[in-house]
Amino acid sequence: MQQSANHTSTRSLPPPASAPATAPMPAYSYEAILNASERVQWRIEDLIGGDRRLDFTRPFLPESFARTEALDFLSADERRVLSQVRGHAYLAIFGLVEEFILPFVLDHARPRLAEDDNAVRAFLNFASEEAKHMHLFKRFRAEFDRGFGSRCDVIGPPEAVAKQVLSHEQLAVALVILHIEWMTQRHFIESIRDDSGIDPLFKSLLRHHWMEEAQHAKLDTLMVEAIAAGMSPEEIMKGVDGYLDIGGFLDGGMKQQTELDLAALERAIGRELTPAQRERFLTVQHQANRWTYLGTGMTHGSFLDTLGRLSPAARAKIESVAPAFC
Repeated sequence: MQQSANHTSTRSLPPPASAPATAPMPAYSYEAILNASERVQWRIEDLIGGDRRLDFTRPFLPESFARTEALDFLSADERRVLSQVRGHAYLAIFGLVEEFILPFVLDHARPRLAEDDNAVRAFLNFASEEAKHMHLFKRFRAEFDRGFGSRCDVIGPPEAVAKQVLSHEQLAVALVILHIEWMTQRHFIESIRDDSGIDPLFKSLLRHHWMEEAQHAKLDTLMVEAIAAGMSPEEIMKGVDGYLDIGGFLDGGMKQQTELDLAALERAIGRELTPAQRERFLTVQHQANRWTYLGTGMTHGSFLDTLGRLSPAARAKIESVAPAFC
């Protein structure tokens, strides 16, 4: 991955307790998902712009993800700036992953045009909402650029990331998308919803994103089950191995993002860290990024339940790998 050209110690949450490997399939239906999605729809214009401004006197990303307190060589103001740098990257990376989610969902919906009307409408609505989220995150980055005062770079370009991810087998990509959707739910419910210290506008963007993604997680569960139907145990494990390959690729991106965040922080605070401080920063913040984007999804109970239904061995494999990302 390369950086895009956009200018712009609290301990982590413990993984949830493991559920039985043979958890039953939730009673999701396309009609109920579609109805729920239509009830919570919102407009970008009602969330950002005009007199709705980011408050740069506050942190953006919750400490459970930002992990700034472990960096005791930074002042309180510098830790707040780092939280804002991380918050910028957070929404930019969501926009980046939606660049491969959108075409994948459309490709999944296309062969079903003659089947269940509710299923087709639900997936098309899913794709439309992902496109809206991409637009929202671009608007956020423009607002951030206007108020932050120095450049923040983000991994990319999105097209290259999407090409790499979509080169894998369908089940691998579908599992990555399911991981991302449940990760989003966990982030808001466990870390963001009750955090009164972060910027209210940033929190509002995440809340509205979460509202629509709640239905996407259910649709993704149905999508994974449909793709895996009829697969042999060997084919399912191949898909899980592909999911891990994509995870390794994204982990490499997280390492690069950590380096970009360090450069952005030094620009913003007007000083260079010492070599020892830089090394500590990279170690702490890379692990923080790993937890934020990889560990929280790999250890989500609903994600593991789906894996367990496909293959208890697949679930066990992911559970054995996940601690490295927590």
